[in-house]
Amino acid sequence: MSESPEVSVVIPVYNEEAGLTALFERLYPALDALGRSYEIVFVNDGSRDRSAAMLREQYQKRPDVTRVVLFNGNFGQHLAIMAGFEHTRGRRVVTLDADLQNPPEEIGNLIAAMDRGHDYVGTIRKMRQDTAFRRHASRAMNRLRERITRIHMTDQGCMLRAYSRDIVDAINACREVNTFIPALAFTFAQNPTEIAVGHEERAAGESKYSLYHLIRLNFDLVTGFSLVPLQMFSLIGIGISLASLAFVVVLAIRRLIVGPEAEGLFTLFGIAFFLIGITLFGIGLLGEYVGRIYQQVRQRPRYLIQAVLEPRPDERFREAGHRSTDTPTGTEAPAARNAE
Repeated sequence: MSESPEVSVVIPVYNEEAGLTALFERLYPALDALGRSYEIVFVNDGSRDRSAAMLREQYQKRPDVTRVVLFNGNFGQHLAIMAGFEHTRGRRVVTLDADLQNPPEEIGNLIAAMDRGHDYVGTIRKMRQDTAFRRHASRAMNRLRERITRIHMTDQGCMLRAYSRDIVDAINACREVNTFIPALAFTFAQNPTEIAVGHEERAAGESKYSLYHLIRLNFDLVTGFSLVPLQMFSLIGIGISLASLAFVVVLAIRRLIVGPEAEGLFTLFGIAFFLIGITLFGIGLLGEYVGRIYQQVRQRPRYLIQAVLEPRPDERFREAGHRSTDTPTGTEAPAARNAE
């Protein structure tokens, strides 16, 4: 492992015990076949199964190209990727899920796209092996996100992406608590592109993204990159106010011409409930933005690192086949070590 490998691969891991062996068996040969120097940074996001132990065992087998960051709790996939970014040294950084739905063999295609001058390579899953509901919901959210944020990503849910060193450094410089990394990278990229990649059924285990988490993710995306929701709500508020004023004027004229209104009580109830609903939605939307500010100004560490498994500096230049029995640097790091 050199000080600056050409390719770094970041893989967040959360309760992936059932599929890690298959991942190891395909990932390392795929990267060896590239003929380029590389490193793999696994980030264990507080797994409750044997994932951390399996990552340690794999590090001991391939310490020349393997590094492991161990969180002391579950902080979420995107913060795991952020931690991986901060521990990479490669000129190109590729993110990959541990579930093998995106084949590791596709990494070479992303690197080839970067060789053509692109600084950010997104991906589009062809022949998606997901449920019909998940595919249609993803397309709907993609269209909504594109109209609101002006960020053009055909398939925002695909983790397999490649970033240049400059973009990764720019992302690391951002201290946002909640963000969406692919969208953030798109805003920094000068020459982005997208390529089609294969998609497979999950090798083992089950998806960690429930419907709630997907909705939550899109809220972060929309509120983190655009003020359009607030602006739209302001326009709705203006429209309702004008409509209400017109309604009051009509009732006043009717009272002068016809007399007091005896009927229509439930209609007024319906209008009142509608306005109350709009108000509550607006309060919730405003609270979403205020909540993001609240999380940011507290300046709490975004995640805590328990240990980092990596070779000592004097071991990084040894032959790739060497197996060290020394204690890896970083394993003595206190639980309070954090990204700040």
